Amino acid sequence: MVRRILLGSQLRRLREACGVTREEAGYSIRASESKISRMELGRVSVKQRDVADLLTLYGVTDPTEREPLMSLARSSGRSGWWHSFNDVLPSWFQTYIGLEAAAERISTYELQFVHGLLQTESYAQAVMLNGHKGRLPAGEVDRRIALRLARQKLLVSESAPHLHCILDEAALRRPYGGLDVMDEQLRTLLEFSEYPNVTLQVVAFAQGGHVAESGAFTLLRFAEEELSDLVYLEQLTGALYLDKQEDVAAYQGVLGRLSRSAMSEKATRDHLMWLRDRL
Repeated sequence: MVRRILLGSQLRRLREACGVTREEAGYSIRASESKISRMELGRVSVKQRDVADLLTLYGVTDPTEREPLMSLARSSGRSGWWHSFNDVLPSWFQTYIGLEAAAERISTYELQFVHGLLQTESYAQAVMLNGHKGRLPAGEVDRRIALRLARQKLLVSESAPHLHCILDEAALRRPYGGLDVMDEQLRTLLEFSEYPNVTLQVVAFAQGGHVAESGAFTLLRFAEEELSDLVYLEQLTGALYLDKQEDVAAYQGVLGRLSRSAMSEKATRDHLMWLRDRL
């Protein structure tokens, strides 16, 4: 999806630079104006032939200029590793995983659960079973847990993003799976907090109220200039992606104020150890 967005933004830039309308571009590839709009937003897959015809229309005939874009067109059709989990992965969440995998920085606030990238296998299983109350077959539960653990490999990959996770203390006090499971989860959070690309903070109960009154959210930032920051809001049966500058700025402001009111990284580690001692 990220490759489609990058390709679409380049095609839009080229089209506008030469004064071609979306309607004219669509006519050149036997498509509608709305199809060109969706291509430029990265919302549909593209055919290499269509990209080649559009580049010709936009006056891009030099092979050295065409090849990077044609390469993007070829690679944008490849499936990500998560597509092997299509049987248990909602379509709206596939988009998020693709964006998460391409992000340079992931900033998130969690209120009820430990963030999925930081969950242990036992904790993930307890959360899943509690949420679905026995409605999922055992095999599907196992597949969903495998997907969650596969996502965590992102944090130790060569192109690992920086994860800034702010947890409400409520997420640490809610004993999913029992005391042993929570002890393992707290210990694992302590280990993650030592990663150079992970910043972990806790908003303590002692802080009282705070600015994240709207609930959990995730802010994604990308290295590519063509990709704007995104806010991801998960709902019961879907998700919202906010990319308007004013919306993103509002959540960035909330994140900044949350970080200042939360415990420092060292104080967070001390608090995690204190919680373990009291299980």
